[in-house]
Amino acid sequence: MNPKIQKVIKEIEKTKVKLADTQSRLRELERQKTELENAEIVAMVRSRNLTESEFAALLQSRNSNPVPTPVSVQKNEMEELEDEE
Repeated sequence: MNPKIQKVIKEIEKTKVKLADTQSRLRELERQKTELENAEIVAMVRSRNLTESEFAALLQSRNSNPVPTPVSVQKNEMEELEDEE
């Protein structure tokens, strides 16, 4: 086989191994991030000294009355301007 082709094949294999290692590292970092975020959320909830039922009620009220995001506010304002025209 042509030595240039063999060299490229070896380089492809090395790159695949590096890619697999990098993807594995990325998954681990994402897992750590989620774990840290969850710990932060738990700490915030505990700092409020809420019972389980109070916390559930708080989440329920947030789900039924979500806080508007800047995008949804901007969209509503644009719709109101269009209605005025």
